[in-house]
Amino acid sequence: MTAHGSAPEGVPDDVRTRILDAAERLFYERGIQAVGMDELRTAAGVSLKRLYGTFPAKHDLVEAYLRRRDARWRADLAAYVDAATEAGGAAVAPADRLLAVFDWLGSWFAAQGFRGCAFINAYGELGATWEGVARVTRDHKQALRAYLTDLARPSNHPDPAALANQLALLVDGAITAAAISGEPASAHTARTARTAAAALIGATTTTPNI
Repeated sequence: MTAHGSAPEGVPDDVRTRILDAAERLFYERGIQAVGMDELRTAAGVSLKRLYGTFPAKHDLVEAYLRRRDARWRADLAAYVDAATEAGGAAVAPADRLLAVFDWLGSWFAAQGFRGCAFINAYGELGATWEGVARVTRDHKQALRAYLTDLARPSNHPDPAALANQLALLVDGAITAAAISGEPASAHTARTARTAAAALIGATTTTPNI
């Protein structure tokens, strides 16, 4: 089984899901190194034997948690951008789809339990010594840049990939700044990042209230 694949033979999917749900909550709230496997199995409501039968080592669980979070995070972002720019069926400027990314960040920053980027957090804890965490983090950031590049292509920008790289830096900077500043300053952080993004894109779309 890969770290982010289906449960091993004989392990019900709901057990794996409960373990991953507990891991995501605890790792994201408190950090990976602060949470032990015994605490995880208690939070998940499974025996230690079942926990290790599902994830033989902590690094398997950490990588599975990060892979699942990556898929969910990017799906949530894409769904928001699609919903925000397809309402009413009117033609949407490519710039509006790019700027919707920053609108979504504003809503995420305001959500209860926001603790910044799970991947930057994990890399800061373990990236220097744990190649699996470094690899998952790089994959997540590359996937974000690829998504932003796809959004930028219809804009007729001379270099969509370069624009996407610049916007990705703004995204990471905004997430980090919002995590440090907390509410209510995080709303200002999102608006500031959006304004900077509009300048990079060359857009004149009015900044909404976030």
